[in-house]
Amino acid sequence: MNYETIRYDVTDSIATITLNRPDRMNAYNPKMAHELVDAFDHVDVNDTVRAVIVTGAGRAFCAGADLEGGTSTFDFAGRDDSPVRADGSLDYARPSARDMGGLVSLRVYRCLKPVIGAFNGAAVGIGATMLLPADVLLAAEEARFGFVFARRGIVPEAASAYFLPRLVGISQALEWCYSGHLVPAEEALSAGLVRQVVPAADLLPTAHALAHQLTAHSAPVSVAMIRQMMWRGLGYTDPMQAHRIDSRAILSRGRSGDAAEGVASFLEKRPASFPDKVSRDMPDFFPWWEELSYE
Repeated sequence: MNYETIRYDVTDSIATITLNRPDRMNAYNPKMAHELVDAFDHVDVNDTVRAVIVTGAGRAFCAGADLEGGTSTFDFAGRDDSPVRADGSLDYARPSARDMGGLVSLRVYRCLKPVIGAFNGAAVGIGATMLLPADVLLAAEEARFGFVFARRGIVPEAASAYFLPRLVGISQALEWCYSGHLVPAEEALSAGLVRQVVPAADLLPTAHALAHQLTAHSAPVSVAMIRQMMWRGLGYTDPMQAHRIDSRAILSRGRSGDAAEGVASFLEKRPASFPDKVSRDMPDFFPWWEELSYE
């Protein structure tokens, strides 16, 4: 696939998406947003891909929104399909009113494969928020995280008001977002934002080893279901909501070729060879959630 702002590679069943504007410290722009969404679409439909790693080229992961537009960077007036009406009022219902960071973070959230973030350097603004719905975040020792929105006169985006407090707790999330100070990798580790801090040279090998560890012996459809069951369960208000989904999943997957193979391989003391594919064999009740329209 030919992209302008990212690279997409698949090696040994692992997809690697690399933010690739190193001359701009991988600054985020609308083109990058759309290319990232497209790359995750390819991850989900490609049954040879078992997991995805997201990292950055050069010395930064992502320096945040590209500010080359100057003081009008966050002002949408005058743009194509602008949500700003002629009288200056805002049309919040227009598709163009949607936060471009949220388009990516919500696509990561919907992914059917394990997602690993490998922060090779500075991750600021959208660089710090786009991968909050990833399953595991790793950081190089040089990485820094900046939730700098208040310092730019805006607010956190990419649905981070949902994800960040769930990862690090409400107090820590507010402290980082109020102050906007750069968070060293070790502080991010202590707060639970990242799982591991490693030397830069070890970052991608560590991410690849983890990706294989998560997927090598597991049924892909089971992994896809588990990912969505766990993430969406964060929003449940009662365990009965989880019980309903668990019951449907056990009932439907119990009749699958994967379940038969999982038991047979255990009894025969051999590695499993799961027949079902994410692209075609998700349960008939999937997706079970009601997609919220943007209004």
